[in-house]
Amino acid sequence: MNARKDVRAGWRQRLTARRCALLAALLLACGFALQAGAIHAKAGLAQLLLARAFDASQHDGRDHAPWPWADTVPVARLAVPAHGIEQIVLAGDDGRTLAFGPGWAQASAAPGQHGGTVISGHRDTHFSFLQRLAIGDAIQLENRFGGAAYQVISTQVVDTRHHRLDVTAGDQDTLWLVTCWPFDAVTAGGPMRYLVQAQRTPG
Repeated sequence: MNARKDVRAGWRQRLTARRCALLAALLLACGFALQAGAIHAKAGLAQLLLARAFDASQHDGRDHAPWPWADTVPVARLAVPAHGIEQIVLAGDDGRTLAFGPGWAQASAAPGQHGGTVISGHRDTHFSFLQRLAIGDAIQLENRFGGAAYQVISTQVVDTRHHRLDVTAGDQDTLWLVTCWPFDAVTAGGPMRYLVQAQRTPG
């Protein structure tokens, strides 16, 4: 009898342990899902506020903060009609800025101006669409005073440990869209980047 009770007790303990492990796994999965959902919701809501601030900038030609405590301002509207993309670009490309939208690298030419312009974005939110761009796709970049049209001429993967983007090379007006690579990476960061190069078109 005692042996039978011990077996039952051991079985109950293992069952309880399995249930606890399953519950912990479910809670962890829910936590990750909520975190991912919050990131996408934050990115989407921010774009609505940024669009309003950018429209105000186009109206009066002045900087408008998207919310009172913002430490950046919208500087351009990026659109890819073939893929239904329209996003507001912010000044600066640090981590805090990129949480709300694509960011313009201020060491490069201002959006829509002569020279090489670099805009970065996160691969899992605003710039996830880069993987769908193809040679020949049209890109529109609009600053507060007007717009410029570009056409994708190349895509490539580079290792930042060995490759540095030279935005001063040549005399062409070039737009570089940059994000981390690979797109389906589980962990953030890493040295690999996906680059889309687009050339300004006449008109």
